[in-house]
Amino acid sequence: MIHEVFMPALSSTMTEGKIVSWVKSPGDKVEKGETVVVVESDKADMDVETFYEGYLATIVIQAGEVAPVGAAIALVAETEAEIETAKQQAASKKAPSAATAPAKVAPAETAQPVAAAAGSANGDNGRLIASPRAKKLAKELKVDLSNLQGTGPHGRIVAEDVEAASGKAKTPAAAPVATPVMTPVAAPLPAPAAKPAPAPVVPGQVVPLTTLQNAVVRNMVASLQVPIYHVGYTITTDNLDKLYKQIKSKGVTMTALLAKAVAVTLEKHPLLNAGYTEQGIQYRGAINISVAVAMDDGGLITPVLQNADQVDIYSLSRTWKDLVERARAKQLQPQEYNSGTFTLSNLGMFGVDRFDAILPPGQGSILAIGASRPQVVGTPDGMLGVKQQMQVNITCDHRIIYGAHAAAFLQDLAKLIETNPQSLTM
Repeated sequence: MIHEVFMPALSSTMTEGKIVSWVKSPGDKVEKGETVVVVESDKADMDVETFYEGYLATIVIQAGEVAPVGAAIALVAETEAEIETAKQQAASKKAPSAATAPAKVAPAETAQPVAAAAGSANGDNGRLIASPRAKKLAKELKVDLSNLQGTGPHGRIVAEDVEAASGKAKTPAAAPVATPVMTPVAAPLPAPAAKPAPAPVVPGQVVPLTTLQNAVVRNMVASLQVPIYHVGYTITTDNLDKLYKQIKSKGVTMTALLAKAVAVTLEKHPLLNAGYTEQGIQYRGAINISVAVAMDDGGLITPVLQNADQVDIYSLSRTWKDLVERARAKQLQPQEYNSGTFTLSNLGMFGVDRFDAILPPGQGSILAIGASRPQVVGTPDGMLGVKQQMQVNITCDHRIIYGAHAAAFLQDLAKLIETNPQSLTM
């Protein structure tokens, strides 16, 4: 029997995927649940496994090529005798008819993202969860993977774990077995290497968009269908800046402070955290703050600080640092970038005073944050003084959020930042 391996939908917004690399080669034996290919979705690189056991007969979509979700990217034959038949089937670009087909084609299933065991290197079926490079390295160095505790995402064994084990007298004790959670797992970060210099721009040259950039294009075009408006506000940041200087040494970031301030304010303004649907206003069950991050190779991604109103500022800062590192390494899982309910876009570090942000699909608001600058202002006693002030500008979906709602939210956000930023550390 011959099975098709399809391009999987690794996120709700994914319409096509790019083959990063094939872990298996034509003719290789494959086991059910084994990683066969690494696919670049719209936001991250994911290991993809197959449901079938047999032989990777032929590869339809080569590394570097793009295919739509649901398209066949490879064929798996159950026996070696069927490999040649599968190759002919792929070459003909059509499934053989029932009358002439020497082998029956089974109903195809989409390749499945790797099952990750949280905190463990083994699944409940005894299958090791390790990166392809780690498995290859383990064979070369004669390291028993079953005795390793993975340090990768969700306890996954990565190449560095194998290298560390090969230099020790004895391997670490076996990790406890945990129940796996079926979620896409980002492909492991390869061994550190010198970052290649960007290709020089040739005048007149047309450079194709990356998968990530195409995803951004689709989202931005969809946003044009939403009636929006902007409301600006000036916020004095002297007290916030003072607090930041006091706790910066503890790993707190300004991004986390702003995200926390917004999340706390959204508790009083749930409408700003809601989204429009054809059935009405969808109020969210959590306050998840997305923060826009520019990618080195073009495009942007919005890692999400889950339940930002409930997490303490120190944990929030650690989480943010981890999200940014994995975002730029294309290591994020879908729920870590597509579950946001409110977005922040900060260009203040570039000296930008004020700008308009484009509303993300599915959300009701996005807040654009400018630089904090010293400004000469009038004091209550009629004198002049200098204060640090930043300009913020909120973009809202006018179908559900009106100007008075946005203004009230900004007013409360300013009050929190100006008069009681210390509450963000409690």
